[in-house]
Amino acid sequence: MGGQEGSDERRGTVVTNQLEHAPYPASRVITAVNWAPREDIRWEARGKKGKSRYDGSDNWPIAWADDGHLYTAYGPGFDPIIDVKLGLGFARIEGGADDFKGVNIRSASGENTGHGPNGKKASGMLMVGGVLYIYVRNAGNSQLAGSTDYARTWTWADWVWSEGFGCPTILNFGSNYAGARDAFVYVYSPDHDSAYENAHRFVLARVPIKRIREREAYSFWTGVEEGSVTWTADYESSGGVFVKPGGCSRSGISCNAGLERYLWWHQHRVPGDDNTRFRGGFAIYDAPEPWGLWSTIPTCGMWAEETRTFFLRSG
Repeated sequence: MGGQEGSDERRGTVVTNQLEHAPYPASRVITAVNWAPREDIRWEARGKKGKSRYDGSDNWPIAWADDGHLYTAYGPGFDPIIDVKLGLGFARIEGGADDFKGVNIRSASGENTGHGPNGKKASGMLMVGGVLYIYVRNAGNSQLAGSTDYARTWTWADWVWSEGFGCPTILNFGSNYAGARDAFVYVYSPDHDSAYENAHRFVLARVPIKRIREREAYSFWTGVEEGSVTWTADYESSGGVFVKPGGCSRSGISCNAGLERYLWWHQHRVPGDDNTRFRGGFAIYDAPEPWGLWSTIPTCGMWAEETRTFFLRSG
């Protein structure tokens, strides 16, 4: 694993301990994650000029749009640094892995200046049918919005998730949802009203692509019976698509077409400590279907250099 200093013994201990506490067995398909070296990490969202290097951005759900660019949402963001620190802002990422740049997108109908739990924050993003969708948390409990002009203008749903779904994320496929497994959109969330509390399980909802704005069109995964996946319209009857008591928090998921696996990133809490902002790491799980069966990809407990933050020079 690149990007970490210290002995192999120390790094091995981190991985071993993570697998010991993992709720699912080690993956037989993806046996390792190799991180880029420290010097290759680029910091492009540095925060406001003249401020501390700790005044950068977070969150970053990403969607691959039909124009070939990636779109994302953030806290304070890209160059040129704007004149106010946003609680929710939007950006377009142009270029490839070695030459990308971020461009701010200002949106009077989308952005806000509420920080922490005092403002809506992005938790999931998707483009499908030429429409960019975003789920936000801290909205009592969460809320959907859509944009037909690449994040400049947002139309908010006239309903909110008021039962669970405190921090929903959306399963992504290819550009403009190309390569999707079927005609549904899949949404995951910890089974909790708040994005700041850990849940015991994740809940999975699905909705027909053409009805994503309709609350009554959503159904919830209940399990697999005799080889068939079952769904219900009743949230209280939903099953736990991923179960880890006290360990289900913020996440992001996408389909890796080359591997034919669903890769699910989880914020990882330290046992006995619910605050994962400065302690903890992350975990990655994989499965052949959106609902599992999940296995654990061996990785590190911290990143990079066994920290959860990237206070590194720009490349």
